[in-house]
Amino acid sequence: MKKVLIANRGEIARRIVSTCRHMGIATVAVYSDVDSGAAHVMESDEAYPLGGALARDSYLRVDRLMEAAARSGADAVHPGYGFLSENAEFAEAVTATGLTWIGPSPATIRTMGDKQRARETAMAAGVPVVPGSRRFEPDDLDGLEQAAAEVGFPLLVKAAAGGGGIGMQRIDQERKLRDVVTAVQSAAVKSFGNGAVYLERLIPRARHVEVQVFGLGNGTALHMGERDCSVQRRFQKVIEETPAPGLPEGVRQKMISAALSLSSASRYAGAGTVEFIVDASSFDFYFLEMNTRIQVEHPVTEMVTGIDLVRLQLELASGIPLSQHQKNIVARGASIECRLYAEKPAKMFMPSPGPLNRFRMPQASAHLRIDSGYREGDTISPYYDPMVAKIIVRGANREEARSRMIAALESVEVDGISTNRDFLIACISTEAFAKGDIYTGFVDDHKPQLLPRTVLAT
Repeated sequence: MKKVLIANRGEIARRIVSTCRHMGIATVAVYSDVDSGAAHVMESDEAYPLGGALARDSYLRVDRLMEAAARSGADAVHPGYGFLSENAEFAEAVTATGLTWIGPSPATIRTMGDKQRARETAMAAGVPVVPGSRRFEPDDLDGLEQAAAEVGFPLLVKAAAGGGGIGMQRIDQERKLRDVVTAVQSAAVKSFGNGAVYLERLIPRARHVEVQVFGLGNGTALHMGERDCSVQRRFQKVIEETPAPGLPEGVRQKMISAALSLSSASRYAGAGTVEFIVDASSFDFYFLEMNTRIQVEHPVTEMVTGIDLVRLQLELASGIPLSQHQKNIVARGASIECRLYAEKPAKMFMPSPGPLNRFRMPQASAHLRIDSGYREGDTISPYYDPMVAKIIVRGANREEARSRMIAALESVEVDGISTNRDFLIACISTEAFAKGDIYTGFVDDHKPQLLPRTVLAT
């Protein structure tokens, strides 16, 4: 592998460029019209335009990405996360032209990308799943009420081909069932081109815990421990950490074993994440989904293990013997990641695009890492995800990591846009967070403590 086209933008593109540079691999960037001067473009060895501003006119255009790969002479494609990273058709287009796809096989992406099929695969591997229904297509709602009764209220309506919480809605009463299902189906068609949905039991006080795996493609897989991603807003992760606080060791080991069983059963190849919903009261856990790509929150795992996950992806795709083995993977200390967004928490987290007139982040060190796609003077575009940066800290233990995160956030200086900085500080500073009492409803339940500080600072 001599040259990699990075089919992405922003911080993940810069992240991949960094590892490629250390490995002596040339990089090819792609960019939309509004990203022509972006940091990932400037730092790559070559760059090719995709046109447009909207993702559908640029980063989601398979034909233009393949044209850029051909023009650049790239011999491999790394999709990063988001956009086409879990698109089986894109993976097939890459491999059909003889290029190396840096990720799991198209067949695996297709299976795990369909939540219903992923559930079936998990059950076949002996992995517990949340009780749910069959899929319901837009023109087939027969038996919907009976299925809902069997699943039980409260429940979630979820897009079968969805991800990132898009279109997901909670239902507490049957009288709203058909209207909500129809609305979610419509949203799923617009976002994924597939209107199929299914029902899934809602665990009222749940934690979101995931296991980082790395499959070798031969039925064996490694794991790099777990991450807790329970602090969310609107089903979107905001704060992630490892290890998961207060998770009994026996439960942790069973969860890791389940993740490895699923990875082995599917002959998974590359970096992946097996996500679980954990009942915060009983610690019973259930398979949620498998993300067939590198995760936004992968840095916390890298901070405690010292492993470069992108390097492992490149080594596996290149046929290079892996530089890591399970017996040598040891997690030390604790790590926390906060996502700094251009948004207004006090106004329902409304995006806040605009110029980064001032953008000063804390100094990186052995205990602090900053991943960002932006520099001072850049503009946060309204066309893409409003994440400005990821702030990642490491400590000898969780409390030290928490203290370092508060200090890091307090040193962040941003002018020209609104951010969720003060909201993050408020979250990290609560007594509940300090005690590890976190769950997916944390933000909603603690709003009186979290928003006043943000309102005062606005």
